[in-house]
Amino acid sequence: MNRFDVVALGLTAFCVCAGVNAAGDPAASLSHAEVARVIEHGPWPPDFSRDPTNRVSGNRDAIDLGRRLFFYPRFSPNGYIACVACHQPDRSFTDNLPRARGLAPVERNAVALQNLRLHRWYGWGGASDSLWMASLRPILDPREIGANAATVASIVQTGDGVACRYKAAFGDEPSAHDAETVLVNVAKALAAYEETLVTGRTPFDDYRDALARGDTPPTSYPVDARRGIKIFFGRGNCHACHKGANFTDDAFRGTAVRTFIGQDVPDAGRIDALRYVRASRYNLSGPYNDDPAKTGASAVRDAKFEPLNHARWRTPSLRNVAVTAPYLHNGTAATLYDVVRRYARAPGQWPYIDDERRIRRVDLSPRDVDDLVAFLETLTDIDGERRPLTPLVPTVCD
Repeated sequence: MNRFDVVALGLTAFCVCAGVNAAGDPAASLSHAEVARVIEHGPWPPDFSRDPTNRVSGNRDAIDLGRRLFFYPRFSPNGYIACVACHQPDRSFTDNLPRARGLAPVERNAVALQNLRLHRWYGWGGASDSLWMASLRPILDPREIGANAATVASIVQTGDGVACRYKAAFGDEPSAHDAETVLVNVAKALAAYEETLVTGRTPFDDYRDALARGDTPPTSYPVDARRGIKIFFGRGNCHACHKGANFTDDAFRGTAVRTFIGQDVPDAGRIDALRYVRASRYNLSGPYNDDPAKTGASAVRDAKFEPLNHARWRTPSLRNVAVTAPYLHNGTAATLYDVVRRYARAPGQWPYIDDERRIRRVDLSPRDVDDLVAFLETLTDIDGERRPLTPLVPTVCD
C-alpha cells in the first residue's frame, strides 16, 4: 500500500471520526485536509537505519561501550562529570534545569536524548552535523566534561576494562600516539548507544493509525486532546514546523525568544553554530567521516551566513515533550502552557513569530491553550519521564 492509499483510507475514516467527535464536541471534527496531516505524522516507531558516517553505528560492541561511557566520569578533571550529568534517565534524559550545568553552567537548555538518529542537525543551534560530532563537543567543552584528546586516550588505555571493549568495538588497541582517533571513536561509540534511545508508541499513534486504517479512532482518546488536534493540524498551523513522525522539520526558526542569557550575554544561535561547525575538523567534510562518499558534507558547505540565521533555533521534536520541562533553548518557559501561550495573538503585538513570516500568531483562548496542551500530553509514551536502561550484558572483557 503506498502513501496515497493510506491517506485515502484515512480520509474515508473522516466521516466516522467526525460522527464520533460530534457526539462529544462538534468543534473537534476534522476536515479532510486535517485528517491527511494527522496521518503524515506516522507511523511510529521508525525503522532503524545505520549512520553511514559512523562505521560502528548499530554495532553491538560499540553500543555496549557507549552505554558504559555515557555514565563514565573519569574523562572530566574532577572525576565526577559524565554525559549522564545533563542527560539523566530518570528525567527523560534531561536535567530539568533551565540551562544545563557540567563543570560550569552553559547557556542552553539540555536537549532530551530521544530519537536523535532521525535528526539532521544537533544542538539548539545546529553546531554539529552528525550525532558523533554532537557527542564529542561536550567532552571537549571546558564548561561541560572539559577533557582533551590526550586525556581521553590515556584513560581509555588504562581504564578498567575500557581498552578491551574499545578493541572489541573498533578492532584496534587504543593508542596514545593517535589520541585524536581514540577521541573520535569514543564519540562514535556514544553515538551508537544514543541511536538506541527511541521513544515508544503513544495514545496519539493509536489515534493516527486508526485514521490511516479507516477505523474509528479509540474512544479512550481524550475529548480535550481531540479539540487540541483540531487546532494543531488546523488553524493553529503548528504542524508547519512540527511535522512528520518525529514532530519536527529539523529547521531553524526565529521564535521571538530573547537572545540574551541573564542580563547581558548575547546568544546568536544558528549563526554562531554555523561558524563553529564549518571550522571544525570533526564535521562531515573532515577526515573522520567513515563514508567515502562524504554523506551529509554538502549541508555545511551550502549553509549560508544570512542575517536571518541570527537567534534562530532548531525546531525540537514534540515526542515526550510533556516530561521534558523546562522549555525553549534557554529554559525560560516552565510549563507547556507557558510555551503554547506564547503563540497566541495579543492586542498590539507583532503578528509573526518566525522572521520568514510563515508562522503567524493565532487567536487562542485559554481553553484552546489547555486543549493544545492536552493533545501534546498524548505524545508521551508509557515510560514517560523514567527512561528504561538496557541491562549490561557480561562480555569477555569482564
